Amino acid sequence: MPETPRGAARLFTRSSWPEARRIAEILREETIGGLLLLAATVCALIWANSPWEHSYQALREIRVGPHALHLDLTLAQWTADGLLAIFFFVAGLELKREFVAGDLRVPSRAAVPVAAAVGGVLVPAGLYTLIALGAGGDALRGWAIPTATDIAFALAVLAVIGTHLPAALRTFLLTLAVVDDLLAIGIIAVFYTQHLSVIPLLLAIVPLALFTLLVQRRVRSWWLLLPLAVAVWALVHASGIHATVAGVLLGFTVPVIRSQAAGGPGAGPGLAEHFEHRWRPLSTGVAVPLFALLSAGVTMGGAGGFARALEDRVALGVVTGLVVGKAIGVFAATFVVARFTRASLDGDLAWVDVFGLSVLAGIGFTVALLVGELAYGFDSARADHVKVAVLTGSVAAAALATVVLRLRNRVYRRLHEAETADHDHDGIPDVYEASQ
Repeated sequence: MPETPRGAARLFTRSSWPEARRIAEILREETIGGLLLLAATVCALIWANSPWEHSYQALREIRVGPHALHLDLTLAQWTADGLLAIFFFVAGLELKREFVAGDLRVPSRAAVPVAAAVGGVLVPAGLYTLIALGAGGDALRGWAIPTATDIAFALAVLAVIGTHLPAALRTFLLTLAVVDDLLAIGIIAVFYTQHLSVIPLLLAIVPLALFTLLVQRRVRSWWLLLPLAVAVWALVHASGIHATVAGVLLGFTVPVIRSQAAGGPGAGPGLAEHFEHRWRPLSTGVAVPLFALLSAGVTMGGAGGFARALEDRVALGVVTGLVVGKAIGVFAATFVVARFTRASLDGDLAWVDVFGLSVLAGIGFTVALLVGELAYGFDSARADHVKVAVLTGSVAAAALATVVLRLRNRVYRRLHEAETADHDHDGIPDVYEASQ
């Protein structure tokens, strides 16, 4: 008997829901997130340097949204202001979880990666400023571009090359990147807010307070929370503060600790972990790749155009900050704090491991592109130079870190194989004796 439409719908729902869940699980993998980001970037670069370049620019300039609410933004602006708010919401959830229940909760454990993150902001900013001083004009506005580490890219590279590296190295990088995101959020809010409107900012407190009240009561109903979140985002956007800050504020309101009323420690994951689990696939699979697709496309103009872009002191400052500044800042701050305070480096890590990680921290893709657009706009020669510099610096940092960490990975693999061989050799007599 043929399947009725309603029966077919039920069959489709039963078969598609597990598939959708499987895709979501895949998108939660750090390696997949980094690969999607890389694929979107390559696609943008190929498109922007192809005979169809004008269609790429036309797509970026399509305007969508109500003019009355000052939300008639281009698609490029929607990805930077809107979709990245999802990325920062997930980052806010992760930040709060680390501060409440993670490594940042214990000062002695958090001191070293926190200091590394601060050093990884100050030194690149200082190097950029020294290089850009003679450029004149608005060159110094981009001082914060090389200060951010891209979590998705850096963790994806580490996951691919670090099959035998100590788990403590990933924890160190994750904590460093989380604090780095917090610093980047503060920089965006304080230094890249040009026109502050107080009334929309004050009005944003109302939906934010209602959102906070609901999540503190462990309410998960999307039809209640999503409109409030959108209202907070729209009002923060109207205030002049970059709208991605709204995502972080919303993330900070979500409780991390399990509800005692729901049954204590055995009641399941906290609401922050639940939301992070739900929203990370959307951030990884949609928000960040689309931002890269509509932001990373820059017309190189061949080798000559690439060389001319890097002649700009702004571009040179960005590359130097990412490749040199990050490595020096992260490593030096880590060494000073571990050497001269009571804080100590994890016993599983060697200093050469920390150096490789410090170089890896120079991958500054997503937030670096965002800060570049805040500093120089979406369409200008200098904005294009910044994109070239961010791409060049991030690729160079990833390549150099890969060389160092791959060598270390071989060392740890040999140690692991030797320990496994010794264990098997020692175990043979025991097994033999036990069988007699």
